[in-house]
Amino acid sequence: MIDFHTHILPNIDDGSRNIKETFNLIQEAKQAGFESIILTPHYIEGYYETHTREREVWLNAIYEDLKEKNIDINLYLGNEIYLTENIIKLLEEGKATTINNTNYVLFELPMHNEPLNLYNIIYEMMQYKLVPVLAHPERYSFVQKEPELVYDLVKKGVLIQCNYGSIIGQYGEKAEIIVRKLLENNMVHFLGSDVHRENTIYPLIPETLKKIEEITGKEKLKKMTTGNPELVLRNKRIDIDEPNKIKLTLKEKIMMETGIDFDGITKRLFKKQ
Repeated sequence: MIDFHTHILPNIDDGSRNIKETFNLIQEAKQAGFESIILTPHYIEGYYETHTREREVWLNAIYEDLKEKNIDINLYLGNEIYLTENIIKLLEEGKATTINNTNYVLFELPMHNEPLNLYNIIYEMMQYKLVPVLAHPERYSFVQKEPELVYDLVKKGVLIQCNYGSIIGQYGEKAEIIVRKLLENNMVHFLGSDVHRENTIYPLIPETLKKIEEITGKEKLKKMTTGNPELVLRNKRIDIDEPNKIKLTLKEKIMMETGIDFDGITKRLFKKQ
């Protein structure tokens, strides 16, 4: 398996805080079944702005230490780029990077407000022959309220990466519902741990794989965890399944809008009786 989204490089962003934590996370990843890891630290203008050359120095140093420790795992550089109108400039100047210097770009959005210029920036990326990959849409509150946005983006050529932890409620019930809907409707192309700390998601990977396989089947799960990421690393084209529009039940719509879980309230009331 290939972990498509991680925050393992030390002292770069809000992920690993030191080299010891980095090696512990790499060992956790290997124990969880990952043979390769794509390192995608945040690139946020004015906040996290580590240049690609510095990340390459870290990568080479980590590789040397892994060899001494006889830890066999493949590491690749990338970024999780916070959406900006300067995204092409950042890539051209080598400040931010695509996944393994391919045409694939992992980007993230604000957690609560859909950017007004979202479609313009996506169009610009595609004009430069880049393939936009949206990180964890199930976590964005505006997607939770209007999940059809993801369908629209996929139809326009955007690929989708979801987090393993979402399916087990790591980011709340809303994210769990949305990621399930995305999986059911052919709108997830990659899975990532989005790991930041030790003993968080990696020990739970077997549980998440089981839940996802129950939804998608073994063949599609392998495609999301291994096949599609391999194609990205080789800069090859990915053939995607036709997405289906998401349909929320009335209860789900109310929950996404208000946060009220009527089923949960009902269960608690009967339990008290």
